[in-house]
Amino acid sequence: LVTGASKGIGRAIAHRLAKDGFDIVVHRHQDAAGAAETLAPVEVAGGGGRTIAFDLRDAAACRAAIEADIAAR
Repeated sequence: LVTGASKGIGRAIAHRLAKDGFDIVVHRHQDAAGAAETLAPVEVAGGGGRTIAFDLRDAAACRAAIEADIAAR
């Protein structure tokens, strides 16, 4: 899980982790298009990944989104 991965440093970290063979969970708050742009080259290169959205300022929302994502796997 890379928070803030829809752009900037988060995107760079996600790409590096994917390059190292990790499946990536791209976190975003509102920028769905940016998250998709981060994930696209990972998937094209054969890596695994998905996006997740929640507001980091809301601990309950973070927990609920992460638990739901884990349960779905």
